[in-house]
Amino acid sequence: MLRQQWYQKMAVSIVTRLAANACLLILTLIFHHSNANNIAAAASTADAPNRRFEYKYSFKGPHLSQADGNIPFWVHSGNAIPSADQVRITPSLRSQKGSVWTKTAVNFDNWEAEVTFRVSGRGRMGADGLAIWFTSAQGLDGPVYGAADNWNGIGIFFDSFDNDGKKNNPAVLVVGNNGKLVYDHPNDGTTQALGTCLRDFRNKPYPVRAKITYYKRTLIVLINNGFTPDKDDYEFCTKVDNMVIPQEGYFGISAATGGLADDHDVLSFLTFRLSEPGQELPPPEAEMPKQDKDKYQEEFENFQQDLDKKKEDYQKEHPDIQGQPIEDMYESVNDREIRQVFEGQNRIHLEIKQLHHQLAVILDEQRRYVSVATDEISKRQGESGGQVGQAPSQEMGAVVATQQEVLRNLNELRNSFYESLKQIGASQHQGNAVGMGTYETVQHFNDIKEHLHVVKRNIEHLITRNGNPSEKQVMNCPDPPPMPSCLGTTHFLVFVVIQSVLFFSYIMYKSQQEAAAKKFF
Repeated sequence: MLRQQWYQKMAVSIVTRLAANACLLILTLIFHHSNANNIAAAASTADAPNRRFEYKYSFKGPHLSQADGNIPFWVHSGNAIPSADQVRITPSLRSQKGSVWTKTAVNFDNWEAEVTFRVSGRGRMGADGLAIWFTSAQGLDGPVYGAADNWNGIGIFFDSFDNDGKKNNPAVLVVGNNGKLVYDHPNDGTTQALGTCLRDFRNKPYPVRAKITYYKRTLIVLINNGFTPDKDDYEFCTKVDNMVIPQEGYFGISAATGGLADDHDVLSFLTFRLSEPGQELPPPEAEMPKQDKDKYQEEFENFQQDLDKKKEDYQKEHPDIQGQPIEDMYESVNDREIRQVFEGQNRIHLEIKQLHHQLAVILDEQRRYVSVATDEISKRQGESGGQVGQAPSQEMGAVVATQQEVLRNLNELRNSFYESLKQIGASQHQGNAVGMGTYETVQHFNDIKEHLHVVKRNIEHLITRNGNPSEKQVMNCPDPPPMPSCLGTTHFLVFVVIQSVLFFSYIMYKSQQEAAAKKFF
């Protein structure tokens, strides 16, 4: 019995030790795994290059183009149409070519370009495509997607038409050239491509984005297919190692159409300069060419001389302000606010004075009407002298009572306007004495507002009391004669048949045109 208990205690202790060791092992593995992930994340962050935005090699909306239709720091050619929010490289017309290029060459070794574009067309197939360039010279016009052939540099092509019939389009290709190769159009450049991927970039719900990174002689192309609005939802397309490109070159975008046509729109082109971690980039002004520095310095000196000359002429024309601080010559923010408040008060004061004058005229008219009505009542009573004129006398008495009530209301309105004028005058006097913005000034404005509301209610009350709907004559227009039917059943059926024939004829014609469409260069 004792031996059995001893065995049980030993078994329990062994199981407990094994569980503790297992827990310790799991915790150790988790710790090492998380530590390894942290080290890898830190290493990847440390290896990530520094990025600096280069505005002279970029464009984006809104206000993408200037008033003269040009893009700042860029030049466009062919059928390219810049607008406020995008650049239409080619419209959806046959045999169109267009391109945009930077005016100045890029002089840094590592870079990253983010291009946002949209390719859209009505047909199931489109042509020809769009190209993103980095070349030693501007290829403003040519047969390769609207740009020049035999280029020296690199081109990333978004080919939308299948020339070789291998059903491998739309596709993205990376093609390099040293200035001696001729682009292989019949085979869609597949024999010269350094990297390729199949991506459908036509007629997407959101703009397509391409991120092209050239860092340490490695070119990486990432594509956002435009299925979601997430701007950072990139997918890997291709990578080219040991890629040698010119040390200086121009960025460009070109597009072309053939027998089929698409709209090729570029929404933005953002360029970033890449540098190794820890490397300090020179300031942008230090990279400016000496010719540009001299030119801008000369323009600044000329402007400064013109400004000094205008100052001297102004001081000669106004000798009374010489020696006066320049700050006193201009209106401060507080002075402008006070002036605007006083101008508003003056306008209110003039309006109320005009209303006060109109009420005085109306009051005089009402008094004259009361006097005439009283004289008429006295005259009629003297002539009738009995019960015969009792009814008219009662009517005239009611008229006189109404007019007297109107006079009383008008007097009240006049007094209200007079009080408003006094309040505005007091607030203006107080503003001239101690300035604006105090509690008393605000209270004066509130009192004026209340008086104006009282005036409005009294006028509405007068209109309601004096209005007599029984005296208004309501005139009803005669009913128009019934309109005859403009379209009979026979005419309607003939119209439907003609419309159907025209519609089916158009469908057949459109189908024949799409079937006969062929691509040409």
